Amino acid sequence: MKKYLNEYIKYIDDIIKNGQVTKEILDTHLIKITFFQHERLIHLLVTLFYALFTLAFLALGTIHYIFFIIFLILIIFLIFYIFHYFFLENSVQYLYKQYDILKHSLK
Repeated sequence: MKKYLNEYIKYIDDIIKNGQVTKEILDTHLIKITFFQHERLIHLLVTLFYALFTLAFLALGTIHYIFFIIFLILIIFLIFYIFHYFFLENSVQYLYKQYDILKHSLK
């Protein structure tokens, strides 16, 4: 997903830079934003569930040490998931800025 999103952002930046903005590109960009928003929502939900399970295994770790080992594994996954979610969040916000520029370039 990172590679796809980065390539798409670069593609739109090139269109803006070259002044090749059309109504079709603007409409397509809006549809892509919707897809990326959906992706961001799904990743937010997964991140929240990972955090919930991580906290649950931390609490269970006070009962038996084996649960604490699972907690450590989950916290590593959670950290990477948080980084990925913030990448998606920042990228979608950048897409909003691109949309505004495309819309103003079209007029």
